[in-house]
Amino acid sequence: MLNRRTLMTSSLAAFALAGTACSAPSNRSGTDPGSMLLADGYEPSSLNPLLGYARYGAAKFYDGLLAFDGNGELHPALAVEQPTPDEQARTWTVRLRRGVTFHDGAPFDAHDVVATYRAAIDPDYASTISSDLSMLDEVEAVDEHTVRFALNIPYAAWPSRMVMGILPRSALSEPVPQDRSPINTAPVGTGPYRLTEWRQGERMIWKANENYWGGAPAVGKITVVFATDDNTRAQRVQAGEFDGTVLPPRLAEQVGTAPYRTIHHDTADYRAIALPNDQPVTGDPVVRKALNLAVNRSAMISSLLGGHGTPAHTPVPESMDTYHEPAARFDFDQQRARRMLDEAGWRTGADGVRHKDGTEARFTVMYFADDTLRKQFAQAFASDAGKVGFRVELAGVQRSEAAERIGTDAIVLGGGSPLDPDIQMYSALHSSMIGTGTYKNPAKYRNSRVDSALDAGRRTVETAERARHYKEAQRAYAEDPGLVYLAFIQHSYVVRSGIWNGYASVVEPHTHGTTWGPWWNVEDWTPAN
Repeated sequence: MLNRRTLMTSSLAAFALAGTACSAPSNRSGTDPGSMLLADGYEPSSLNPLLGYARYGAAKFYDGLLAFDGNGELHPALAVEQPTPDEQARTWTVRLRRGVTFHDGAPFDAHDVVATYRAAIDPDYASTISSDLSMLDEVEAVDEHTVRFALNIPYAAWPSRMVMGILPRSALSEPVPQDRSPINTAPVGTGPYRLTEWRQGERMIWKANENYWGGAPAVGKITVVFATDDNTRAQRVQAGEFDGTVLPPRLAEQVGTAPYRTIHHDTADYRAIALPNDQPVTGDPVVRKALNLAVNRSAMISSLLGGHGTPAHTPVPESMDTYHEPAARFDFDQQRARRMLDEAGWRTGADGVRHKDGTEARFTVMYFADDTLRKQFAQAFASDAGKVGFRVELAGVQRSEAAERIGTDAIVLGGGSPLDPDIQMYSALHSSMIGTGTYKNPAKYRNSRVDSALDAGRRTVETAERARHYKEAQRAYAEDPGLVYLAFIQHSYVVRSGIWNGYASVVEPHTHGTTWGPWWNVEDWTPAN
């Protein structure tokens, strides 16, 4: 059987993390290429794919039918070959890999795939990803090693929904809400690593799956320490404690010196200000348009990201070149923003803040209190908005509080996937997503032209025609924006040099850290010497 390393595309050819013999020594005593100590700023609340864990792949405990590679393409994982659609892309047949076992020794087959996808759309399981699979009608086992998906619409993007981790059918035998599932803290998958310890709030330990279908990983043990504060992680890296971590770009550049190197990955991950469309100030289309003109995106990228990012005007990055509409953009023009607001009746008071019909141009922008970069984006946005007459108050909040206030107050959002424009745009902007999840169209944006174009895009099979619809959606959005997209950020990491071979660059989704980053393919790494 071909192993996973053989299946990787030639573009992912391994090369050593740059380092010389003199830069390899570490302050971490006993550095062993067979083990790795990483630090992450984010700890997952659940390890259950049905609750959104690793929804875009790179789940170390699970495999999807397909997996993401460094070129932004999908290649077979638990599928043995690319899925086969019918002419309308409404029926997809997938042949499965043989000889695969779960971590508990149970054999993997078509019934596990069926159980996972049926649970994802069955309300009794209360899966948080059910709205992502609204196009799925049924999945059936054709035989032990073949499954067939029946969709309710033609959907060319269906392969992008096949990266979800597959659970054993035994874990889904009872139709109960998944927030009660033992899988949340004790994952059982087919992936290259098993979770052997999780001290919540402190650390995880992963051990190599010796029976992995792709070959047992050479890095046999990975310890992930959770340290939410960016500066703390940076200091501990400087002290030589970790083999790598994720950091904001400017901080990564400061600490990424020998024996470490700094790595920046391109992404489809945007930072945006979601403006509640039901709020008296931000619900005004003129206000939203003016705020898009008022923000200096280039200055934010330079000052906050050290240049490691690109301006964002819509959810679609330039890296999605086939689907990107360059005309859907907002020039930095504060004079025009002021003029628009004046003409719409938002008059500047003696205090410099605008008012209209007794309503003050004031609103609150939330950001996650433990996220330094989101705080900085919030501050920069507030500063620019203030220059055209808005009073923006900032609130650093916990994620649970943000979930309660979202839709009432503005918030700094992050999100995105390079897999397909449907994933990138539909849940963020389509009106049908309102109320289907905390971060599904949280601004409650409604635009019939955008809805129509997105519906047409997801129902169209041919690539050029799909691109036409998604470009129309972007143009319609730019005429009536619902958010202020600021930047597509690069994800930045520091990694110990000279110990391992196997690093390959990758375009990342919003999800990042120690499952993505330089370690997205760590199961393929080998000792440098």
